[in-house]
Amino acid sequence: MTLSTLRVAIVGAGPAGIYAGNLLAQAVKAHEAIGAVGIDLFESLPAPYGLIRYGVAPDHPRIKGIVTSLHEMLDALPEADAARRTIRFIGNVEVGRDIALDELRERYHAVILATGALRDATLDIPGVDLPGSFGAADFVAWYDGHPDVPRTWPLEASSVAVIGNGNVALDVARVLAKHAVDLRTTEVPDNVLAGLESSAVTDVHVFGRRGPADIKFTPIELRELGDVRDVDIVLDDADFEGIDAASAANNQLKVMLRTLNSWRDRPSTGASRRLHLHFWHAPIEITGEEHVDGIRFARTAPDATGAPAPTGEVRQYDVQAVYRAIGYYGTRVAGAGFDERRGVVPNEEGRVLGESGAFETGLYATGWIKRGPVGLIGHTKSDALETVGHLVADAQAGVLADPVIDADVLDLLDERETAYTTWDGWLALDAHERALGEGHQHVRERVKVVARDEQVEISRPAVLTR
Repeated sequence: MTLSTLRVAIVGAGPAGIYAGNLLAQAVKAHEAIGAVGIDLFESLPAPYGLIRYGVAPDHPRIKGIVTSLHEMLDALPEADAARRTIRFIGNVEVGRDIALDELRERYHAVILATGALRDATLDIPGVDLPGSFGAADFVAWYDGHPDVPRTWPLEASSVAVIGNGNVALDVARVLAKHAVDLRTTEVPDNVLAGLESSAVTDVHVFGRRGPADIKFTPIELRELGDVRDVDIVLDDADFEGIDAASAANNQLKVMLRTLNSWRDRPSTGASRRLHLHFWHAPIEITGEEHVDGIRFARTAPDATGAPAPTGEVRQYDVQAVYRAIGYYGTRVAGAGFDERRGVVPNEEGRVLGESGAFETGLYATGWIKRGPVGLIGHTKSDALETVGHLVADAQAGVLADPVIDADVLDLLDERETAYTTWDGWLALDAHERALGEGHQHVRERVKVVARDEQVEISRPAVLTR
């Protein structure tokens, strides 16, 4: 086997999977004068981009640049040359449901798992399962038009708590506090816009168990809060005692502390909605009988090591809904090992480990399923570089076994009547959504098609003519 005859399946078409495919194609071209590796990118959804499409708030214009970059990686050749594309997108195919992991391993020299983390991390406190207690990931999926979540969302609460001090918590809080009219120019689906227009929210409370000097936001995310129309930001001066922006650990934190301090000096404008930022609050119980009616926190303060420790003070807040934004949990793949505690595939630098602790030959992992749900897009790219480096080294060393079955995987999917989608199908869906945006009452770049069946129906003609 030469690198140019290498066949690789990647499970997951979010940034992690796309970066891995692109880096692998580049690595092969750098080592081989002719030929191109065959890479099939499998995605459980009909459309690509993963959390970039279904996990980022619709009012983030800078995300468009990331989508453009990912698009270019997959669209390296014009449509007429589709048969020669290095990376082939195969959507609406779930590994473990439509095709088994072992069936992929029979057909490829290597498989890279890039399934990411789609579920919420658990919060083990009383009342967490009460109606009105939600995982942030589910809410984000709803407002981003994920095809596998309900079309409606209960927004009857006037006071809402958001637990978490990361960017997802800020996204959730901003969408809840923002007036729906200010989202009309984004790609937010119509059913979501209608739901937000009927929202009863007046106060959104964001809670972190650490102090202002330990926030996990990014400066851009934080500054965006200050630009939300008709929303007052409320802070407690007591949370900032002993906090000096000038002595912050890095420049990014300095910028964010200055931003927070500038908001402390802002007078109330009498806005119709308020966004409260609370620090030094560790959740201990969500209260209520048949529905959430409040949340209780232990007031914290730094101990000798700087970690937050209870002070003995308990605070109660009357809220009718709680959103848990404390992190994501990895999405396991049937047939692969899984670390239940960490929510990752056991691996060493991207090489997947079996039950015995030895490497699973030809099986790799990248992205959040490899290292856990931390870091930004840049980390995902460096992550993929490490994994792909090991795959290429294994291929050159002759470690990878030849496929047992020498047949196009699409033949198997056709035989099973699996309604898979392709890159040309995505281009058709993309064009359709953009046309919906142009024809909308409020001109938008696109209006997302939400229903899975509708997405597939729009995308499938490109498959049926292959």
